[in-house]
Amino acid sequence: MGSPFEITVVSVNEDLGYINIQEAIGEINRIEKLISSWDSESETSMINRNAGIKPVKVSTELFKLIERCKQISDITNGAFDISYASLDHLWDFNGAMTSMPTKSQVRNALAKVDYRNIQLNESESTVFLSKPGMKISFGAIGKGYAVDKAKDLLISKKVVAGVINSNGDLTTWGTKASGEKWLLGIANPNNRSRVFSWLPLVESSVATSGNKERFIMINDEKFTDVIDPRTGYPVKKGIQSVSVFSKNAELCDALATAIMIMGRNAGLALVNQLGGTEVIIVDSDNTLYKSSGMILDRVP
Repeated sequence: MGSPFEITVVSVNEDLGYINIQEAIGEINRIEKLISSWDSESETSMINRNAGIKPVKVSTELFKLIERCKQISDITNGAFDISYASLDHLWDFNGAMTSMPTKSQVRNALAKVDYRNIQLNESESTVFLSKPGMKISFGAIGKGYAVDKAKDLLISKKVVAGVINSNGDLTTWGTKASGEKWLLGIANPNNRSRVFSWLPLVESSVATSGNKERFIMINDEKFTDVIDPRTGYPVKKGIQSVSVFSKNAELCDALATAIMIMGRNAGLALVNQLGGTEVIIVDSDNTLYKSSGMILDRVP
């Protein structure tokens, strides 16, 4: 998945707890083999290889995931789009990139990006990328999906409580062994080393997307590794971080990325229309904004 997973379970027996953690790791590995575009044997790679050629029959699990991805693309007006993968080769955020791609390079790559060209046939359980050279990738939703599936497996194994965290994509269920709720610390926008507020997480998930971890500087201008699939260019400024709270980590993961692209006002308007979902946005001026249902009690 490109990120480490931290798994905590509450168990009456330590040995059983370790067994449960290994089972969760096995489930995460299974998901990675299903959705990885780097694994040539994965169903996702088969879809990409056959872009513009023929539909590919896939498992019900992958079909449903792609179906949900298209629904999220609809509600975000394309800010979330798993076909963004056709833009990957244009941008290198590992420090080697020193100049912008040409406009024609961006235009040619962008011609292969459009979630509406991902054709689904439910009766045949097939996926077809209608344009040659199209690719899909689950980089903006895969961690959240894996977190959810690992949680579902552990619950089916009668694990009463736990936390699964993958680089900020986090889900919880039950309570600590002491009976206390799991707590998430919200960093102070003006001092990231201090906690602004503690939020209890009860059967809930959160995902955070930010612009500080990976970026490139070109002509003294900062470009983050969040690419707008509608323009082909990285997000430059406006939002520093987005934290989305909902029941499912999958939805949180996708929306956190999309809102970075959509911007503060559009992101808040979207979340305020979604039931059971909240968001905290910190803009480039370190000002904190929150959706209408989010209650923050400041730490003294």
